Amino acid sequence: MELVAKEMEIRIGKKEIIKNMSIHVKKQQFVGLIGPNGCGKSTLLKSIYKSLTPHKGSVFLDEVDVLKTSEKKVSQRLGVVGQFNEMNFDLTVQQMVMLGRTPHKKMLESDNQEDFQIVEEALVRTNLIDYKNRSFLSLSGGEKQRVILARTIAQQPKFMILDEPTNHLDIRYQIEILSCVKSLNIGVLAALHDLEMAAHYCDYIYAIKNGEVYAHGTPNEVLTSETIEALYQIKCQTYINPVTKNLGFAFGL
Repeated sequence: MELVAKEMEIRIGKKEIIKNMSIHVKKQQFVGLIGPNGCGKSTLLKSIYKSLTPHKGSVFLDEVDVLKTSEKKVSQRLGVVGQFNEMNFDLTVQQMVMLGRTPHKKMLESDNQEDFQIVEEALVRTNLIDYKNRSFLSLSGGEKQRVILARTIAQQPKFMILDEPTNHLDIRYQIEILSCVKSLNIGVLAALHDLEMAAHYCDYIYAIKNGEVYAHGTPNEVLTSETIEALYQIKCQTYINPVTKNLGFAFGL
């Protein structure tokens, strides 16, 4: 499933946050959005998954007009993993993941054997099967984020948006979550802060500055010393990591 967001414009109050931005994610492509805090990454993603209403633009998942289609129908195709997942009430891990089946069910329809099987598979894929009877609120931040990912996998989306899902997590959980998403072999659009993670997992990158696309291309094309300095106002040298064979970064003021 392909995603095309075209000529997006978003204002909050009188401030224009996103300025005529277009993004294309091809089938099974992992596309990253990078850029400094406040550049518009999350705002763009929120407009794509209908948490914000853009002032102009269109969003299509294949032939589905996302902005004009009901949230339930969109949720049958599009899953979202966000950054913050605090709750004021408690559920078990299994119950949390079962919520991912909601878009596929009728009003008041009970969970069936197929739902339980799908949830079980999502728990296995995210290494949470031993946690299924644990309280969600008792988990660490990284564990909670894996539960949210499992819930999204149980939703069986054809496309996934990651709205800075690893921003507050340590390196282990960053790798676990991004590796799991990559293994799904579906289209992914992800806002990422860690440039090494972006270089390792992304097939294509959009660099965002002041609400506009500053550069786009493969990681090698975009993650240059010149582009990184333009985005973050910091000196940087790039090199090939001898272990991973991916881009590495050395920063200095």
